[in-house]
Amino acid sequence: METSTLFRLADHIIYSENSVVSKTIVKKQTGTITLFAFDKGQGLSPHVAPFDALVQVVDGECIFTVAEKKNNMITGDCIILPAGIVHAVESVTPFKMLLTMIKII
Repeated sequence: METSTLFRLADHIIYSENSVVSKTIVKKQTGTITLFAFDKGQGLSPHVAPFDALVQVVDGECIFTVAEKKNNMITGDCIILPAGIVHAVESVTPFKMLLTMIKII
């Protein structure tokens, strides 16, 4: 992404049928910011991340499961995913999210 240029997150990535699309917005040694678009019925299987991460739902609806607790999320909702804890996501409708991960080095 070009710095100092205005953009709208939801318009910066498009849905792809039966797929998950990702686009790296910022990638630095200290962390990443990634935009995702999930088609309805798509998701990410349970996994663990080495650092805390902030998820912001930009469009649509999903269910984030964190340590077996299901969190229904809609546009505008946020959740912090703790490092070392199993989490997963599934789309209820096509949805877009911004994932911000800051690495502690």
